[in-house]
Parts: sequence; C-alpha cells; structure tokens
Amino acid sequence: MLESLLQSFNIPIEPPAWAITETHRRIVLLLNHVLMQEPQAIERLVRQKGRVVRAQWRQMTFTVVVTPAGLFDLAVADAPPDLSLVVTEESPFAIAQELIQGGKPAVRIEGDVQLAAEVNWLIDHVRWDIEEDLARLMGDVPAHGLAQVARNMAQAVEQFVGQRSRSAPGGPTA
Repeated sequence: MLESLLQSFNIPIEPPAWAITETHRRIVLLLNHVLMQEPQAIERLVRQKGRVVRAQWRQMTFTVVVTPAGLFDLAVADAPPDLSLVVTEESPFAIAQELIQGGKPAVRIEGDVQLAAEVNWLIDHVRWDIEEDLARLMGDVPAHGLAQVARNMAQAVEQFVGQRSRSAPGGPTA
C-alpha cells in the first residue's frame, strides 16, 4: 500500500551527480573494509584483477573494478563490464522483504562465468562483523549491548514480515 502511494506521486528524485559519486566512494570504502577482514576473499579477487563488475537496479548503477591488491575501486564511467548484475525486482519493499527473510533478490547475470562465481562466493561467505568494529570505537561491553539490541530489532521485523506475508491474500498459509 505504501509503495503504491509513493508511486502515485511519480516524483523523480534525482540526487546531484556529486552526491552519487561520494556515495559510491563510501560504498567502495565499506566493501574494502569488509574484504580486508577476509584474506581468502582478497586471494580470490586478486585472480580477477582489472575485471569490471556493474550492479544495476532500476536506473541506478554501481560499477567497480578489481584492483591488483584484490580490493575494489570505482571504475571509469565508460568501462565495459565483464560482469553485469541486474536486480530484476522493481519494488524496494519486495527486495527488503526478501533480504530480511534471508534470501537474495532475483538477479539477471550476464558476462564472465568465473567472475560471477567469485562474486557469488563473496556474497555467500563474506560478512561484516559490525560488533567487532563497534568494539574498537566504544569498547566490548557497549558494542555487545548495541549489537544485541540490533539483533532483537531485526528479529522483531523478521517476525512481523513473516506474519504479514502469511496473512496476506494469496500468501503462504500455515
């Protein structure tokens, strides 16, 4: 319902180019931070150096190149992708629901099979240990408490979404 209400306004919200570029830079920094916690991920990516991966959802694209160090950097704007990942689900709410339930959104994959296998391995095996990073900033006990609150909130949202999907017309029944 909320999604259809937002779509009825049909207001194109386009952030300025500088904001998009800065957001992409921050995402690359976060991805590299997470990758550096997993040596096997870096080893796998070193073998793919120079390869370009483009992710797309609706009109939004994010294109990175694998560096010789096994990390990511923003690719030049006109770099042809070796691998394209296009999220086919249009609804942000459906994507969020799929992710909350532990699934993956539907993605159309085009390009290099080996690179796709490596990216899939990264998605399946590399996780951000947020609690460890928080502990460096605020100490172990506060970080653990904050992480526990976040886990409880995530569990409550997951239960709510599960109840809503079971009670929705045409949804799964118990």
